[in-house]
Amino acid sequence: MQAVVVHGKDDLRVEEIADPVCGDSAVLVAMEWGGICGSDIAYWKTGASGTAVLSAPLVLGHEVSGTVAQIGAGAAASLAARGIRVGTPVTIHPATLVGEHQVPAETADRTNLWPEVRYFGSAAFEPHEQGGFSRFRAVRPDQLRVVPDGVSLKAAALAEPFAVALHAVSRAGDVAGKTVLVNGAGPIGALAVAAAKAAGAARVIAADLSAAALDIAGRMGADVCVNPAEGGVLPTDVDVAIEASGAPRALGPVIAAVRRGGVMVQVGNLPAGEIPAALGNIVTREIDYRGSYRFVEEISAALDLMAGGIDLSPLMTHEVVLAQAVAGFELAADRSSGSSKVMIFLG
Repeated sequence: MQAVVVHGKDDLRVEEIADPVCGDSAVLVAMEWGGICGSDIAYWKTGASGTAVLSAPLVLGHEVSGTVAQIGAGAAASLAARGIRVGTPVTIHPATLVGEHQVPAETADRTNLWPEVRYFGSAAFEPHEQGGFSRFRAVRPDQLRVVPDGVSLKAAALAEPFAVALHAVSRAGDVAGKTVLVNGAGPIGALAVAAAKAAGAARVIAADLSAAALDIAGRMGADVCVNPAEGGVLPTDVDVAIEASGAPRALGPVIAAVRRGGVMVQVGNLPAGEIPAALGNIVTREIDYRGSYRFVEEISAALDLMAGGIDLSPLMTHEVVLAQAVAGFELAADRSSGSSKVMIFLG
C-alpha cells in the first residue's frame, strides 16, 4: 500500500510499504482523510518534533478518518455491542498508554499526562509509532470513535485537532460570558476560536500577523480580528488568553493583554530549550499561566459538536490526493499560500 513516509530532514516520500495485518484483537481501518499538522511538517523540515527525533522511517499522520474494513475475531463482540461493523465510519484516538507507572491521584484521569504515551506518527519511542497517512491502518478497538450521522469523513479527520483546542479552552476553566483572546490563528488557534464560542464565551478576539488566517478565524466565530502587522493593537483586559502561536516574542504582549487575576493557556508549542520572553506581568498581574497538552477524551466531544452544527469547513483550505502528499506538505508549510488545514485524500 502507499503511505506518506518521512526518512529524515527534507526527505519526505510517498512510497509502497507492507499492508498491515489485522490481528485477532485488532481492527483494520481503510483510511480516507488525513489533515497535515505542524508536527508532521516539523519531522519533514527538521527530522524532529520537539524532543522526538527520527531514527528510522516514519509514516506520518495523526488526524485521520476512514471506515472499518476488517474486524479481528477477538474484537467482534465488543465492537458489535458498540454498533461498529465493517463499513462503519470512524475517526481514531491516536494515543496508547504504555508502561507501569504510579501517578498522583489528582492526575490519574488526565491520561494525556501519562509518563509514556505512544502517539500516531510520533518518533518519541523506539520503535516509532507509525501514523495513519496510509491506505490502511490496524488499530485497537478502543481507539475507534464512530462518526455521527451528518458529519463527513473529511470533517471527522479534524476531530483530533479540535479536541486539542477544546482541551485548551477547558484548561482555562469556565469561559461562559467572558472575553477570550486567541493569539495565533493557525489551525489550532482557529479551532480554539470555535471551541471558546461553543463554551459560551461572550466575545472572542483573534490575533495573528496573517490576514488570511484572520479571515478564517472570523469565519470560525471570532467577534474581532486584530493584525499587529497592520497596526492592530491587542486589548489590555481580557479574562482569558489562549496562546496558540508558540512564538516566544508573543508571550509578553499576550500576557499584558490579560486582566489582573486572569488566565493564560499555552497550547502553542514553544521551542525546546531556553527562550527569551517577557514574563514579568505574570507576577505583577497575578496571572495563572497554564499549559495545555493534547487532550483526554475531548475527541468525542469534538464529534458531538460537529454533529450539533459547528462548521469547521473554513479551516480546510486545500486538499490533495495521496500521490500528491508532498505537494500538500509544501502548501501547508507555506503561510503565503493562504493555507490553513491541508487535507489528504487517502482513499
